[in-house]
Amino acid sequence: TTPPPRYTEASLVKKLEELGIGRPSTYAPTISTIQKRGYVMREDRPGMKRQIRIITLSKGKTSISTKTEIAGKEKSKLFPQDIGMMVNDYLVESFPEIVDYNFTAEVEEQFDRIAEGKLKLTGMLEKFYNSFHKTIENALEKKVKKTGVRFLGNHPETGEPVSVKMGRFGPVAQIGDTESDKKPRFASLARNQLLETITLEEALNLFRLPRSLGMHEGEEMVVGVGKFGPYVRYNGKFYSLKKGLDDPYTITAQRAVELIREKEESDRKKIIKDFGDIQILNGRYGPYITKDKKNYRIPRGDDAEKLTKEECMAIIEKTDKNKA
Repeated sequence: TTPPPRYTEASLVKKLEELGIGRPSTYAPTISTIQKRGYVMREDRPGMKRQIRIITLSKGKTSISTKTEIAGKEKSKLFPQDIGMMVNDYLVESFPEIVDYNFTAEVEEQFDRIAEGKLKLTGMLEKFYNSFHKTIENALEKKVKKTGVRFLGNHPETGEPVSVKMGRFGPVAQIGDTESDKKPRFASLARNQLLETITLEEALNLFRLPRSLGMHEGEEMVVGVGKFGPYVRYNGKFYSLKKGLDDPYTITAQRAVELIREKEESDRKKIIKDFGDIQILNGRYGPYITKDKKNYRIPRGDDAEKLTKEECMAIIEKTDKNKA
């Protein structure tokens, strides 16, 4: 059996319509908000190859065959994130009536009746507020605080406790605790890891990074994982690892050098002219001028390869003047 498919933005809208939740004007803002707040993330996942055995029974005889399939491949699906799960758990525990599907649908129906003149707005609001206010007071009295701490086990060498929790800047793994003299160590979870499912071994792996890959042309290469995924840091710059191809825990120095050279070659092709503080670059929509982290469109008919620094300055000054 396979689990129910994850929602896309379109299928989530369809589900909201089926449940009678929201209106066409609220669907887009709702889906945008849950992504901006980090409750869900829309992404593609490549899936994994796996061998499966097929046992067939026909006319009293069995036959066994194998085939390869791709499991878990997803395209533009919405994946729940740790902060979203924690917020949902808190709301379900503290405000079960409010997050019930039927509640929103009933309120939508009441709004329609108010618009038709069949229900008084003040009466509807009074009934809602009296009940909702009590729920708020109960939640404040309980002072429910979701720490989200999950104990995974002990470090195999030091015996220190290993846990995961929601930190100030996202989900983190922690070795040690605040009660001991030794300062706890922290490492951010990877984008595809969740507090609910990460294992002790996976958490310990996070502390292997950043790690040094050695020297290249007099500068150290360091591999790590950041906000935008795994990277190699070299000579003050960051070079992204190829998704689905490079593993930060196993990447070699030779492969890191390849990534650095590929990016440097790509950057060289991107630069048409370099005047120091002003550059002419190749962009997605054609050549443009950049200065002080601001971009300027090159007028139609001008040849980017023949522009002088003085001509670039004139374009910049004219653009800034027009904007003012």
